Amino acid sequence: MKNTTLLCIALCFACTFSKAQSNRINISGSLIDSSSNVLSFASVLLLMPEDSALVTYTLSDDDGAFSFKNLPSRDYLVKATYISYLPHQMLVQPGESKDINLGQIILKPISKELYEVVVKTARAPISIKGDTIEYDASKFKVPPGSSVEDLLRKLPGMEVDQDGNLRAQGESVQKVTVDGKRFFGGDTKMATKNLQADVIKKVQVFDDKSEASKLTGIDDGNTEKTVNLELKEEAKKGGFGKVTAGLGTDSRAMVSGNYNKFDSKNQFSILGFGNNVNQSGMSYEDYEEFKGSNSYNWGNSGDFGFTRTTGYSNFFSTSDDSFSIPVGGGNGDGFSKNAAGGINYNYNHKKDEISANYFYNQTSQTLDAFQNRQNFITNSLSNETTDQSNQNNFNGTHRVSLRAQKELDTLNTITFIGNGRVGNREVNYQSLQEIFKSDGFKANKSDIKNSSERFSYALSSTLLFRHKFKKKGRNFSWSGGYDLSNNDSEDLQKSINEFYSATDANDVIKSINQLNATQNKTDQLKSSVLWIEPFAKKFAWETFYNFSINGSEVDRNVTDKYPDKPDETNLNLTRLYDNEIMYNRVGTSVRYSHKGVNFTTGLARVFYNIDGKLIGPPNIGDGIVDKDYQAWTPYSALTLRLRNNKSFRFNYTMGLNAPSTNDLQPIVDNSNPLYIREGNPDLLPEVTHQVSGSFNMYNPVSFVNLYLHAAYNYNVNQIIYNQNIDPETFITSTKPVNVTGGSSTNSYMYLGFPLKKTKITMGINANVRFSKYLANINDVLNETKSDNYGIGTNLNLTPVDWFTFYGYANWSLGNTSYSINSQQDLKIINNSYNGEMNIKLPKDFFWNSNLNYRIYTNERLGFDQKVPILNMSFYKLLGEKKKAEIRLSAYDIFKKNLGISQYASQNFISTREVQTLSRYFMLSFTYNMRGVSDKITRR
Repeated sequence: MKNTTLLCIALCFACTFSKAQSNRINISGSLIDSSSNVLSFASVLLLMPEDSALVTYTLSDDDGAFSFKNLPSRDYLVKATYISYLPHQMLVQPGESKDINLGQIILKPISKELYEVVVKTARAPISIKGDTIEYDASKFKVPPGSSVEDLLRKLPGMEVDQDGNLRAQGESVQKVTVDGKRFFGGDTKMATKNLQADVIKKVQVFDDKSEASKLTGIDDGNTEKTVNLELKEEAKKGGFGKVTAGLGTDSRAMVSGNYNKFDSKNQFSILGFGNNVNQSGMSYEDYEEFKGSNSYNWGNSGDFGFTRTTGYSNFFSTSDDSFSIPVGGGNGDGFSKNAAGGINYNYNHKKDEISANYFYNQTSQTLDAFQNRQNFITNSLSNETTDQSNQNNFNGTHRVSLRAQKELDTLNTITFIGNGRVGNREVNYQSLQEIFKSDGFKANKSDIKNSSERFSYALSSTLLFRHKFKKKGRNFSWSGGYDLSNNDSEDLQKSINEFYSATDANDVIKSINQLNATQNKTDQLKSSVLWIEPFAKKFAWETFYNFSINGSEVDRNVTDKYPDKPDETNLNLTRLYDNEIMYNRVGTSVRYSHKGVNFTTGLARVFYNIDGKLIGPPNIGDGIVDKDYQAWTPYSALTLRLRNNKSFRFNYTMGLNAPSTNDLQPIVDNSNPLYIREGNPDLLPEVTHQVSGSFNMYNPVSFVNLYLHAAYNYNVNQIIYNQNIDPETFITSTKPVNVTGGSSTNSYMYLGFPLKKTKITMGINANVRFSKYLANINDVLNETKSDNYGIGTNLNLTPVDWFTFYGYANWSLGNTSYSINSQQDLKIINNSYNGEMNIKLPKDFFWNSNLNYRIYTNERLGFDQKVPILNMSFYKLLGEKKKAEIRLSAYDIFKKNLGISQYASQNFISTREVQTLSRYFMLSFTYNMRGVSDKITRR
């Protein structure tokens, strides 16, 4: 009887399922115009007849064909739209056949008088205009108060990862503009996280030409994946922004706000925040986004020619950090109090562009960390270092920027860029470091108490002039720049160092109590010229010259402090450096550009002169470095823009990097008794050969996108640091040397596709990296090989307006092997899972939850950490216009948050754990300002 009942249920289910499938239909057709021309990439909408509600949509393919598959059997409206054509609409009623072919649908050209009216009444969710894909924001519903990031997640072909990074059509988005103006810089996060979705009318995605191409009129093969946000008209008539304030348990609090005012000429923004919930808000990169038009486009640095950064003296890399006390650092870990505020103004009208801003941010941070590091010396000798530290930091920085561009006439343009920064930093650092031999015997112990105060400022200025000749493509450019940087610091270093294996009684305990006062001044004068000459219609010849003089002076005074006698200058550690680097580069290249093919090949000659002086104590003497380097640096690049939204890129570059003056100085630095450093005046420049290629494909009909990338690097005369480690005391002495043979190979793949158009999309990514690093450990060459494999996936569910789910998973495996100690080979596993769910409840209530589950595993070290972080919030929209929101949030409900990292390289393995802000609850209130009038009522 039981089996009979089950059989009946199964038969009923099968019949129901069969009937459901038999009640499905397919609709297809093709689009042409009245001249029988195929209409590719036209928008085709499927609507409900009773209220014209959108069911789904698609685009016609290259042949003008379209189809809707597996639809419920019922009446539909099919509407076809195409730019400059009248929309066509027809009623489709199911018949006996489940396959309904509408045949050829003819669209008629539209008159100019009716164009605007038709566009407003027949707007499609997605349309293609040339190389631009345009989304109608009103067709993709998000809850009130949502950010642009929430809107972009719903757009087919767009991907937003858990860190807020954007991908469009398989490629990373490099630029976001607002009404065509590059306002928020290149990283995009500032725009997508702070602008509100309800002020956006359209989202446009396209490949923007490089600044060089725009100015010269010659396609250089370089493009930037760009997203343009077109504002609604009402957003331009008044200001918009929002203010949020919250109070939580454990004395947690936060406040933030921003206000924006845009029109056709002006863009104005002001923002600020303060909190003690570890939201530092803006890093230096975030600031670059905030600066808007001060973005670092081509030519803004004034360094012309191919691979402009390769081999060029980098002004901001010349500060000598080697003399600073090792105080560590943090990246969102620990406990921090943060505050920041800034104002930004852009003016863009006809021939004039001006952008100016000011920004200040400060952070107070406390870090309690434990670090374990294993060092491998030989196949039978190793040691283990433990470090229990406490650190209190304060950073405060003022920044100001100005960029002005004037088009003197149709042929001449002048641009000025100026940046300034003033900052101060205070650090108090305590650490107990212990070194153990492989048998567990304690070799060393250091009790460190360091403090540091620093004041710094920097100025940077660049002037550029560009002239276009009447002959199309002929261009001349000149740039000149001056940079200045100053860093004054006072570092108090106190430590007691015990060496349990020392054979001399005087070496058992070494105490340090020193004041290190250092002044570091750097300036740079540079200039570049560029000439572009077109010939034979499809070719252009480019010739460039780069010049710079980089001077730096480091005045270091070290004082030994004693409790029972006057302080004394430490002549062994007091130094005065005076260094100058002269850089010259002259080069030329030939470019071919025609019908999507862009090929460039060129050659440059690089000249370096490094002139360094060291004034030391009488017992050591002065040091002099006078080095000249010359090298040829070739370059080749190929870009193919293929049909059907496919592209291929190939690059070969050779980079030349001169040794730093710090590495070249022939002196011994023993300020840290456990780590002694010596320079090497015989160093040669590093040479890096890089070959890379990529392929991208995007199908705007199926929304399938594929991106492939691979690169290989090989190093000649790579600068590495030899280590000589005393097997008894484990005191390490290092010296830079040249070695050839280091290399790396990496590859990346991303595939995105819809499982159900507009409802379910999925992405799969994979990466593989092989690297080889060489270093001499006690005169034995160690070859460290690292093989890293990663795979990830993301799933976006947006089936209905009231529910969304975004899921991410990433798995990574790293295999590291050491030739000097194969017994220490290891596997490092880092896995992460993230899911975000949003539910709209009745009466304008909303539920949001986010689970981030991270797993860190290292079996050989017995390291196994699982960190589940669950955040939830419940909020209600208030008011008739839903401008206000009250929210109750819970952070880290399981109370498991812990800053964890593990890393393997060279001849060591390191794991680190940092105590970090954990569970708390917060009640917050947000008010969204939309359409705020900027007029004052007269009485």
